Amino acid sequence: MPADINLWPLIGVLIIIAGFALRFNPMLVVIITAIGTALAAGFPIDKVLASIGAGFVKTRNLPLIILLPLAVIGLLERHGLRQHAQNWISSIKSATAGRLLIVYLAARQLTAAIGLTSLGGHPQMVRPLLAPMAEGATEARYGKLSQNVRDKLRAFSAATDNVGLFFGEDIFVAFGAIVLMTTFLKEAGIDLEPIHVALWGIPTAACAFAIHAFRLYRLDKVLAREIAEEKQNAKGETA
Repeated sequence: MPADINLWPLIGVLIIIAGFALRFNPMLVVIITAIGTALAAGFPIDKVLASIGAGFVKTRNLPLIILLPLAVIGLLERHGLRQHAQNWISSIKSATAGRLLIVYLAARQLTAAIGLTSLGGHPQMVRPLLAPMAEGATEARYGKLSQNVRDKLRAFSAATDNVGLFFGEDIFVAFGAIVLMTTFLKEAGIDLEPIHVALWGIPTAACAFAIHAFRLYRLDKVLAREIAEEKQNAKGETA
């Protein structure tokens, strides 16, 4: 790497880590990071503010794009989408929360790997469908669930979506992060094709799938033990 490369712009990484660790407002952290990185790179403040303003104008319709699907999902939930999902999964005798989430993890990772990142997500998939189905499969086996068990199932459902998306999209050759990395390396004198970066993401994605799938496989046993302990404690209290 050439010796005259300015590494001060990397201070943005430290700002991001510090901001999230201190639980500051994410939007404020991102803005401060952008300004700090730009100033460290030698950009004049007027150009930085102009770029932020231009970005705001270009994306001012983004809230509308986000809110419209939420309204549709809310309407579906009002008409019993969650209940239908729970009832359907409860009718499958072999279904468990762990098996369901492993199947979803594979589907989420494979679709993200070919660029279909919007097929899943927390508001449109996890909350109205995946989490209720995981709860329904567990409830069909063990009866009424405590709030603690429901919270654990919802957390694992959200985590499964995150893992599948995060490591799946790294394989997609047109993913923004891959383009950013190859552009940065090219400016540093290192010529690297995006396809090579994407291919090197496959081993990482495979390891992520194996690790999280193993955690989901153990989830059924953990839930069985926790539910048995809760029932035992409930019997002790009523005795």
